[in-house]
Amino acid sequence: MGLLAVRDFRHLWAADVISQLGTGLSQLAVPLLAISVLDASAFEVSLLRVGQMIAFLVIGLQVGVWCDRLRCRPLLVVADLGRAVALLSVPVAALLGVLALWQLYAVVLVTGTLTVVFDIAHPSYLPRLVDREHLVEANTRLEQNRSVAAVAAPTLAGWLVQWVGAPVALLVDACTYLWSALWLRTIRTPEPRPPHVEDRRMWREVREGLGAVSGHPVLRAFGGHGATMSLFQSAHMAVVVVFLVRDVGLSPGVIGLLGSVGLLGALSAAALTGRLTRRFGGARVLVVGGVGCGAAFLAYPLTTSGWGLGWYVLATFGASFGIICLSILQVSYQQAVCPPHLLGRVNATMRVLIWGAIPLGSLLGGGLATVLGARGAITTAAFGVLLSSAWLVLSPLRGMREL
Repeated sequence: MGLLAVRDFRHLWAADVISQLGTGLSQLAVPLLAISVLDASAFEVSLLRVGQMIAFLVIGLQVGVWCDRLRCRPLLVVADLGRAVALLSVPVAALLGVLALWQLYAVVLVTGTLTVVFDIAHPSYLPRLVDREHLVEANTRLEQNRSVAAVAAPTLAGWLVQWVGAPVALLVDACTYLWSALWLRTIRTPEPRPPHVEDRRMWREVREGLGAVSGHPVLRAFGGHGATMSLFQSAHMAVVVVFLVRDVGLSPGVIGLLGSVGLLGALSAAALTGRLTRRFGGARVLVVGGVGCGAAFLAYPLTTSGWGLGWYVLATFGASFGIICLSILQVSYQQAVCPPHLLGRVNATMRVLIWGAIPLGSLLGGGLATVLGARGAITTAAFGVLLSSAWLVLSPLRGMREL
């Protein structure tokens, strides 16, 4: 059982597992809703991804300062409740027959803003709940949630959209956020209040977080790799559903099933990362994982109908294995080496670098699809993801074994 035998971590884990599933539902349900119900173009679909992620660029660094100043658990609860309310507006509008694309943009903007708060507060809260020697186990457990959701959510979302409609899928997503908030509220361990500092200036504290990342050669490599990979991965994500629907000719149910089969790689990574790290060393696993993840993306453009769908499964398996492996090791290292009073700002800096690139990449994907077509866009994105691994290969990690 490990940490799952500890009541409060078990409650954090329970909140996370269903919330991750709901987030996975909306990632597929929102673009399918825009395509099938609102007849959105490839560029209009890419703008939805921009709306989901633009808040990381606008407020991400400030949220990091708040997480170092405040208790994080209340921020997590408020973010969950706010996302639930925003998503509930979609099925209500659909029921009334007034759902429009502008409302979908507004909803993803609100949920995206609250996701910034949640995603920065969550890794900042974990070291306040779990001892540092248990951080790798804790992050592995949480990444297993992400892996399970990655496998289950596409199939569930695809069939929900196909049989009962995308608005119902978003209703389910809203319920998962309510579930998460309730479980977070039941955690009993008192969260320590961050130490009070008299001279608090927002941008001075922001610069301290930026300096902690830019001045550390390994964290700098993580940030550069994450931002570059995220730019091209989001270009891929912005148009891949359009590619599968309009170029390959797949139904929502088949799209969801393909994603779930391929994302078994995420489950494999969550199960094997610890063993690989002990056998080969964390630094080596990171470098090889970065290169392997980029290479896997090169199989996406080979996807065709029939047996050619195997390329999509192969690409998704390899990409998801690499992404989860990198995430477990990078977050654990970051939490271990960062001073507690800087952790929120370092987490925020990393999130801004990585997630802040997503709206730019989404615009890039939409533009590439307009000029080159969807297949040309995902081909260009694949080479970009592979090139992003140069940050890791050329960093001090290359000469290290352990992190």
